[in-house]
Order: sequence, then structure tokens, then C-alpha cells
Amino acid sequence: MTTDPRINDRIRTPEIRLIGYTGEQVGVVDIDTALKMADEVGLDLVEIAPEANPPVCKIMDFGKYKYEVAQKAREARQNQTHIVVKEVRLTPKIETHDYVTKRNQVEKFLKGGDKVKVTMKFRGREQTRPEMGYKLLQRLAEDVAEFAFVEFAPKQEGRNMTMVLGPTKKKTEAVAEAKAARKAKADAAAETTDGA
Repeated sequence: MTTDPRINDRIRTPEIRLIGYTGEQVGVVDIDTALKMADEVGLDLVEIAPEANPPVCKIMDFGKYKYEVAQKAREARQNQTHIVVKEVRLTPKIETHDYVTKRNQVEKFLKGGDKVKVTMKFRGREQTRPEMGYKLLQRLAEDVAEFAFVEFAPKQEGRNMTMVLGPTKKKTEAVAEAKAARKAKADAAAETTDGA
């Protein structure tokens, strides 16, 4: 079963409502007359509304029509945004410098418009003190509050505690800002080479 509309001889109904190749309404005609009219101008008879009574058909170039539909679908796919969930792992006994590095990584992901799943791993005796991990996750959420909001609060799952941070900026805005920044940087580089 194809999703393509029926064309020319595949149209089985005896009568159709016809639209000419310039877009004018011809009216209800029998299928043979419509096929002859399409053949005279060297185009195809395409069924555009099969559920109508009688079905609506149009005289057009079917190859060109399929190409335009494919182009629109490609443009729609390019404009879609893909939200990615990045993961950062921590332990309750993390050193200050390592914490800062992880926080910067989380900020970078959030500025890029991605969600961040922060996983706190408890090893050995650390499992008896989940409040330490909870406090660290709360601190991280407060540190990145200007870029993110807490989508899912910290929750214990076995040896791990997870929290999901959502970006305050939409992915499309982040991508547009990154493109603008790259363009400005390229323009600045071009000006310095022109001036030198």
C-alpha cells in the first residue's frame, strides 16, 4: 500500500470533480474526458481528495509535485529541534575543584539548550548518608539556577540519586545565539585580516 495519490489510469471512479492545470474549476466530468484533457496538455491527472464525493482531481505535473512535497518535508526535518539529555555523574565526596569543573560542564550543556541528568553515585558506606548527596545536588541546582530549573527533584534509586535540570532557554534560541556568535567571530576575524 503506497501513500502516493492515485494518478491517471489508477483512478477508478467513473466521475470526478476536476481542477484544471491553471487552478480553475472545470466541474464534475467523467474520467475519460479528464484523462483526455490531461493528455492534451501533456500533464498527469492526480487525485488530490479521494474521500470527497465525487473525488477531486487536478491536472498537474506529478513529478514536480512529488519533488515539492519532498522539499517541504526536508525543510520541516531541518527545522526540528532535538532535545538531548546529557548526563553528569558525581559522588558525595567530590573535591571543590572537581565540583567546579562538573558545574561548568552542566552550565555549558544548559546554555546549549539541552537537559541535564545529574547522577549521584553512592559507594560503600556512602549509602548510609544519602543526605550528603541530596545537599550536593541542591547546591548544584542553586548554582545553575539562572540557566536552569529543576525538572525532577533528587530521587533515590538504589545506589544512585538522580535529578534532572531543564534549560530556561529553548533549544532553538540557544542554537540561534550560537550561530550568531560564530558569525560575529568570523566577521571579526575577516576584518582583522583585511586591516592587516
